[in-house]
Amino acid sequence: MVKRRPVIVVSPRFRTRDGLCTVVPLSTSEPEQVAAYHTCISFDPPLEAPYDATKHWVKADMIYTVGFHRLYLLFKRKDQSGRRVYDMRTLDPDVLNKVQSCVLAGLGFPNLTTQL
Repeated sequence: MVKRRPVIVVSPRFRTRDGLCTVVPLSTSEPEQVAAYHTCISFDPPLEAPYDATKHWVKADMIYTVGFHRLYLLFKRKDQSGRRVYDMRTLDPDVLNKVQSCVLAGLGFPNLTTQL
């Protein structure tokens, strides 16, 4: 992956590794072969342009641990005082469960998805 794309942060905050997070990239392109580490999700309301597609594919075979400083928060607008307002969302529990299942499958542990 070389271009900017939206991601889902799947790791909690760990005090011992402050500044790092694990992310799952999203793509608007459907995989050639849909596997257990892929799922299609949508956002309501849609993400800001240029990521405002109706469907996004979770690509959990390409998870990354990155520094927060490498992430670009999606910018929505400026508020009345001129400060930026970012698009930061919490996933619906059912969608998060699907993403976590994909992550487990992408790591080679699809049998653990029954624990979710």
